[in-house]
Amino acid sequence: MTSIAPHGSWISPLSAADASAATARYDGARFVGGEIWWGESLPEEGGRSSVRRSVDGVIEDALPAPWSARSRVHEYGGGSWTADAAGRLYFVERSDQRVWALHPGEEPMPLTPEDPHAHHGGLRWQHGVLLAIREVHDDSPVPRRSIVSIPLAGGDVREVVAGSDFLAQPALSPDGRHLAWVAWDHPHMPWDRTQIRVGELADGAVTTWRSVTSGDTAALQPEWDAAGRLVYVDEPTGRWNLWRRDAASDASAEAIAPADADTGGGLWVLGVRWYAPLEDGRFVAIRTNGTDEVVRIDAEGRASTVDVPVRSRAVVEDVTGSRVLVSGAAPGVTGIWEIADDGSVRLVVGTRSDLGDEWIPAVRPLTVPGAHGEVHAFDHPPTNPRFTAPDGELPPYVVLVHGGPTAHVGGVADSRITFFTSRGIGILEVNYGGSTGYGRAYRQRLLGQWGVVDRDDVAAAAAGLAADGRADAGRIAIAGGSAGGWTVLAALVGTDVFGAGISRYGVGDARLLATDTHDFEARYLDGLIGPLPQAEALYLERSPLGHTEGLRVPVLLLQGAEDAVVPPTQAEAIRDALAERGIPHAYVLYDGEGHGFRRSETVIHALESELAFLGQVFGFETPGVAAITLD
Repeated sequence: MTSIAPHGSWISPLSAADASAATARYDGARFVGGEIWWGESLPEEGGRSSVRRSVDGVIEDALPAPWSARSRVHEYGGGSWTADAAGRLYFVERSDQRVWALHPGEEPMPLTPEDPHAHHGGLRWQHGVLLAIREVHDDSPVPRRSIVSIPLAGGDVREVVAGSDFLAQPALSPDGRHLAWVAWDHPHMPWDRTQIRVGELADGAVTTWRSVTSGDTAALQPEWDAAGRLVYVDEPTGRWNLWRRDAASDASAEAIAPADADTGGGLWVLGVRWYAPLEDGRFVAIRTNGTDEVVRIDAEGRASTVDVPVRSRAVVEDVTGSRVLVSGAAPGVTGIWEIADDGSVRLVVGTRSDLGDEWIPAVRPLTVPGAHGEVHAFDHPPTNPRFTAPDGELPPYVVLVHGGPTAHVGGVADSRITFFTSRGIGILEVNYGGSTGYGRAYRQRLLGQWGVVDRDDVAAAAAGLAADGRADAGRIAIAGGSAGGWTVLAALVGTDVFGAGISRYGVGDARLLATDTHDFEARYLDGLIGPLPQAEALYLERSPLGHTEGLRVPVLLLQGAEDAVVPPTQAEAIRDALAERGIPHAYVLYDGEGHGFRRSETVIHALESELAFLGQVFGFETPGVAAITLD
């Protein structure tokens, strides 16, 4: 029997603890001999990043506690571990950023010298060589980065190539004679302008190199196909597609299965890959046009869809023969899937709640007109098979703003979304202008317009939802983290659409971000707003802290105490402005957390705080969740 209760107060079996346990973070997956290994963050162990494997159906740690595989290169890390076919694990230990090796049944041994200034990441095992990105923080204002080879018996690290501010995604040719990699320099970001470089190797180091892409596009992920030809992602047509060329000649590159979709994304973390060559000459690739799909591309360039349920955050993790590992999010589950030689698909590991499909909201793609062009979003309506709202009551909604801002959401209801929708609160995810997944032109809409386009687009999406009669226009909140938190604050001070705001480690003053943040993003704002000091007036105009007179609705601020990307000073400045204006607010500082929350107790407390905040502001009870105190 269905009960009647106001939206927001529906009783849900999905607790914040359940949602935390179902919010896994996977960091890579590999075929290792006859097994499959994967990296996984363990919230119940304080966010420790382990490497795990399944043995006879039992999951066990290949990397035991207290060891934790996590890189800090580019601050966002990635590629913190790899393994060879014999089962030897290579990993970056979180505490010292050295590369270690672990033989099964033995203690880890260091492969790189102890050096507090050196960080490693982007590990890749290829053709008997262990490659890494090395970042050295010494007395110079900018870290020195290079691709290095790691000696397997310990000793001196060998520099393979440097010569640019940033390097990523090294790929060694099968004959060991060439290395390809992605390179870019300040002030560009890897989704703006990069080069694919190919160098000749002698005695393990690059002697000469040349660029094989124009430098006017954001080329990504070089690989070598079964015939020894160079394959990479490029976007001369405005979409990230696969291209192929003979690296030793000046012949033009040829497109492989061009499509009006993106194979590629924001290179925020090292080690991420969107396609892989197969041994038989075919390819497996991710294609994104709003949502993700997995395709196989045959030798003639024909693409066929593989029936993998993943629809968001899809990554090709590894291949062996024609077997493929893909990670990502599907409705109700975040996990890693194996595609077998015969095309069959199985879930290797995944985290889901115990709720059935009837609890998962049916996502509705939404496109609305905006001041700067069409705006794309995904609507997750309130969904609970045991409850319905009183006649005529429209639901409260939370507009979720992704971070980045050069990032993307694929419209999949994860456990955090279901935590709210199962209680009668709708969620609207917005891919505002600047998001990936819709081509270069959509991505570049944000250039010079951060704080304008994103603000206007989220407001347009929320207003469009209310105009459709799907949301209570007086009870629409906006929530986001990092750059998404900036958009939250910009929308609160610059529009009258939202009745409340939730900012997780959000940016309030762009000038502080430009001076306080780490080197990877040190010039990001040159493109998003303009270079300093020439554009200082724009920074003042765009920053929410410059318009605190526009703050008029309650705000919840959640912040990690050890955040090096957006330090706590940003949230505390917003808190002080809210207090000065007498605006109801709450500020929660989490010890031991950085940029993004990893500990289960933090995730649980943050989710419950958000629900309690919405209930207090929008006037509904929150059964099982204590009220929050607003200052």
